[in-house]
Amino acid sequence: MSLTQLLIPAYTQMLKALSAWFEKAERQFSEDEIEALLSRRLADDMYPLSTQVRFVCLQAQEVVYRLKGEPMPDTLDALAKEGQMAGEQPGTISDARARIDETLSLLGSLPSDALDSGADQSVTISLPTGLKFDMTGEQYVRDWALPQFYFHLVTAYAIFRNQDVAIGKPDYVLHMFAYARPGTIPQGS
Repeated sequence: MSLTQLLIPAYTQMLKALSAWFEKAERQFSEDEIEALLSRRLADDMYPLSTQVRFVCLQAQEVVYRLKGEPMPDTLDALAKEGQMAGEQPGTISDARARIDETLSLLGSLPSDALDSGADQSVTISLPTGLKFDMTGEQYVRDWALPQFYFHLVTAYAIFRNQDVAIGKPDYVLHMFAYARPGTIPQGS
């Protein structure tokens, strides 16, 4: 399986799930309650939902530029800063949904082999603390890009659940229903 075939479908299906969680929350809560949801966090020392959404999108976009060997656009730096400041400036549900849509648009615009040539190239991750990681593109995908993406996605899911949004495991793996054997889906699911 190529890096493109691994990443683009995985990121796309999970970003669509994230968008669907917002849709469920919007049907369940008032507009004010929905906007307040963006400021919710699991623990005091964790980022709020608004940051988790931005970082999910950041991870999915960043991998594209790293594996294509292209410089990061200013928009990604802005997205990272927006995410870091989201505790004080959470934005709106429309902002969060726009970030998801922008990311889906970028991923959807890629050719079927867009990221494959990046498997053997050198990738450096520099953290704000000064720590740097050097790895190949394949190692970056396996050990950083996918874990970081899913960390922020699962944290967002946990915040939705913690705030009593009516979602469950089927909402997390919604994409799996495309593989369901006909006649085996329990009624009422």
